[in-house]
Amino acid sequence: MRHNNKAGFTLIELMLSMTFISVLLVAIAMTTIQISNIYNKGITLREVNQAGRAVSTELQQSIASSVPFDVTPKSDNSPATQASRYVVRDGGGRLCLGTYSYAWNYGSALSGGAGAPAVYNKYDNNQPVRFAKIEDAGGTLCADVNLQVPRAKASELLSTGDRELVLHSFSIKETSSDATTNQALYAITMVVGTNDRQQLTTDNTSCKPPASGVGNEDYCSVNQWDIIARAGNKAGRQ
Repeated sequence: MRHNNKAGFTLIELMLSMTFISVLLVAIAMTTIQISNIYNKGITLREVNQAGRAVSTELQQSIASSVPFDVTPKSDNSPATQASRYVVRDGGGRLCLGTYSYAWNYGSALSGGAGAPAVYNKYDNNQPVRFAKIEDAGGTLCADVNLQVPRAKASELLSTGDRELVLHSFSIKETSSDATTNQALYAITMVVGTNDRQQLTTDNTSCKPPASGVGNEDYCSVNQWDIIARAGNKAGRQ
């Protein structure tokens, strides 16, 4: 008598196999998500750092080719005739270095919303400035603080891509000067970063921790830059 016995999987074996495959797929998915998050965070950090370095180098080079200048803050109540080359407003500011001037609006002003400061710098087409370098011989934008920025003579220094980089704060002060050599040193502090208002702390100096559960922390990064720039080696003082 011939027996034809064929072994197969039991129901329990099939269930164990399916469970193992499901766990494996979940682990693969979680790993992929984690890698994607790390990648996005790395891209955000890189863009902020590259932008900060580029702007720092740009300012150092422009100041190096300028003669010493007055950076007494021209606040909201300062007269237009004040000789300072540094204009300060709640929503932004200006710095005029002779050949080129710089104009910016802070991220809080660009985002708008209740309680946000007013946008200070606008182009002559009425669009807001982000952080622009402008051909401005003689520093007319600081001599007349109400002038609009000529769009045809300006180039933006910060990108408006997925990360929407902005300037969160800026300050400059003269730390020392030498009348004999006609040189001066300036200390600049600026904060550059993304502009997701949900993700930023109230002082715009850092991102909220992931535990806060708002926005996408992988697209948030803020960095402070402290630089020293030297002006001089030219006759006269602006």
